[in-house]
Amino acid sequence: MLGSLLNIKPKPKNTVLQFHPLMRVFAIIGTSLICLASSSLAQKFTISGTLSDAGNGERLIGANVYNKENPLQGTTANTYGFYSLTLPAGEYIILYTFVGYQPIAKQIKLDKNIDLDVSMAMGTELGEVEIIASQTEKIQERSEMSVVEIPMAQIKMIPALLGERDIIKAIQLMPGVQSGGEGTSGLYVRGGGPDQNLILLDGVPVYNASHLFGFFSVFNTDAINTVTLTKGGFPARYGGRLSSVLDIRMKEGSSKGFKAEGSIGIVASRLTIEGPIGKNEKTSFIVSGRRTYIDLLAQPIIKAASKSQGASVGAGYFFYDLNAKVNHTINANNRIFLSAYTGTDKAYANYKEKYYYDGYEYNSSSRNALKWGNITTALRWNSIINKKLFANTTLTYSRYKFDVGLGIEDSQTKAGVTETSNTSFNYFSGIDDWAGKIDFDYIPNTNHYIKFGVSDIYHTFKPGVTAFKQKSGSDASLDTTLGSANIFAHEAYAYVEDDIKIGARLKVNIGAALAAFVVKKKNYYSLQPRVSGRFLLTDNLSIKGSYAQMTQFIHLLTNSNIGLPTDLWVPTTDSIPPQQAWQVAAGFAYTFKKEYEVSIEGYYKPMTNLIEYKEGASFFSQATNWDQKVEIGKGLAYGVEFLIQKKVGKNTGWIGYTLSWSTRQFDNINFGEEFFYRYDRRHDISIVYTRKIGKRADLGITWVYGTGNAVTLPTSRYSSLPDLGNGQYFDPNYSSIEYFNKRNGFRAPAYHRLDIGYNIHKQTKWGTSTWSIGLYNAYSRRNPFYLFFSQDYNGNRVLKQISLFPMIPSVAWSFQIEEPKHIIDRIKHKTKAE
Repeated sequence: MLGSLLNIKPKPKNTVLQFHPLMRVFAIIGTSLICLASSSLAQKFTISGTLSDAGNGERLIGANVYNKENPLQGTTANTYGFYSLTLPAGEYIILYTFVGYQPIAKQIKLDKNIDLDVSMAMGTELGEVEIIASQTEKIQERSEMSVVEIPMAQIKMIPALLGERDIIKAIQLMPGVQSGGEGTSGLYVRGGGPDQNLILLDGVPVYNASHLFGFFSVFNTDAINTVTLTKGGFPARYGGRLSSVLDIRMKEGSSKGFKAEGSIGIVASRLTIEGPIGKNEKTSFIVSGRRTYIDLLAQPIIKAASKSQGASVGAGYFFYDLNAKVNHTINANNRIFLSAYTGTDKAYANYKEKYYYDGYEYNSSSRNALKWGNITTALRWNSIINKKLFANTTLTYSRYKFDVGLGIEDSQTKAGVTETSNTSFNYFSGIDDWAGKIDFDYIPNTNHYIKFGVSDIYHTFKPGVTAFKQKSGSDASLDTTLGSANIFAHEAYAYVEDDIKIGARLKVNIGAALAAFVVKKKNYYSLQPRVSGRFLLTDNLSIKGSYAQMTQFIHLLTNSNIGLPTDLWVPTTDSIPPQQAWQVAAGFAYTFKKEYEVSIEGYYKPMTNLIEYKEGASFFSQATNWDQKVEIGKGLAYGVEFLIQKKVGKNTGWIGYTLSWSTRQFDNINFGEEFFYRYDRRHDISIVYTRKIGKRADLGITWVYGTGNAVTLPTSRYSSLPDLGNGQYFDPNYSSIEYFNKRNGFRAPAYHRLDIGYNIHKQTKWGTSTWSIGLYNAYSRRNPFYLFFSQDYNGNRVLKQISLFPMIPSVAWSFQIEEPKHIIDRIKHKTKAE
């Protein structure tokens, strides 16, 4: 019965998606839940409002609100700082707590509904932070599992390549999350591919999250407020991917005063400015930019070297990011936001040469460029409909575009007559999304937290087009365009979920989603049940479990093992079915000494309808359409993850370990036999340690270890021509055939690395100055980037490797500039204290 629900086939003539039955089902469920909850609210009243940072007005996501006498009577602030707590009439002490902030206690006589907005100040002493840690919701109390949260303050203390702090690199240090290695892009979560991660920036999908071929991500840490990764047990509100959801929320901009911060490093600099617009603190903004300048530093050297050889060469690479956000408070119950991001990578090489020969003047020039980038925008309206119901309405646009171009122009001149030839080649692909959605949070009482909503995305897929032009003198020109036509599709999604407390021990998040995809007059439907929960064995120990079904309607065709952005985003079509998976997970969560969190989880995840290029095919193969160049297969991932983490105090960090397996199987690849996924990694270890050294310094150390990637290497080699007689043979180095016995049948050497970072802070009259000193790959491990066969000096065939990074030192200077009024207030406070 369940299997039939997961693959509902509409009548062939039905080419229009009908939502009426779907809306009817969700309306009945939602109405039933509301009526059930409302029936028990006699003589109860509600405290509601928003929680924010007292220093800058930023909303506090996930802050806790609860009855001091009975902590089970509590709630948390949602993504926009809204909270609602319903209790029987009476007198209470209500506690407001959040990690890193001083707790606030409010004595309240609850004989009517109360609006109460609360501003919380950041904790400045270790003792205050420890108190807060003991009062926040502990890992064993949450119904969710497989969720990773790293405080931004901790991310900024983790050592980074060339001093560039990076969210993605920090996430990759968590168990169950792997990088492909240096020079590769994407996240590999619990055996899934990079396309199976839904990466959201302020709720908008980001399709390519990498700069510099995977060495850095597109997210500027100075503009980010919170980072949450969900690896399994997905709540029903998340859909469209099989492996993970990375939810990144931007800062809103300070409404209390102007502030600037930035950094100058070896390869890049960044600057962030935020502050209020107007004097009433109702509107604020934030603008953040970052750019590399490797090209600017290298160009004079390249040009000087080429000029000495009679040519002119210009080459370089750079990337930039720009984030901007404006939010405005219309009134106590309504706010609007407008946020945007744009980022671009560009690698280029231009060549010019002039020379004379046999009475001719020859001119030759070429222009080569590789360019890719993202644009995301979101217009959002928050509305507190009543004290228990919160609505968030969003319109979004997202675009990813990749473009590679080559142009060559040659000319020869003699006796005033010039003949010119031109050749150009361009390849471009991308994806555009327009979307609208509305989400509701309904909190009838302390035992229920209900979320429901609907959304629709209009996709435009551009799977890849090649344009070729050639013209020589007065001869006929060639102008041709090859490739796949654009594909248009609608992706609709509706969900309902409830976080339910059942007594003092059991808490369950249960929900369901219904997704639909309309493409090429074909309708696909998918019902996806989700459930996760915990049962408290003791106050500090719980057992957790989850089950989730997922359907993914878009695919990523990967062309290369290195981090080139030539991957193509393509849709489910009438011949390519959607990817599907289900995941079950179980484990334990434990807190000891009030500040150490321990979790152990096991998971099992089968996947179907995965796609991969046929043997020998690639995105440059123009003979057929892309969907005729792929194979459809299946995958399996399972493993165990261990994590011990400390988030507060002078000493913080974590130890993570993953034992995992990930395989693939395609009927016409590897002779139909199952093979290890390239990023199957048996053992993965990460150790992260950060320490605050007084008020003026902090230290960060990371060490990582991973089993080597699975690689495909030839097992034997044969001469392509027979014996010529008289002892003469063709040299097999130049005329040979290699035989590959099995895909990914070999292992590259293990990857391991030690990074160290040290930050020195100094309080100045204008703000804070920080010098950051780093050492990447401190013991200069030669980690494999690429393996190949070659010959040694004796002519013997040997396996060699290319490594990218030895030990790399770095230094960067960063700063925070405060508004003059805040500086004066701080000086007055310090003088008074003295």
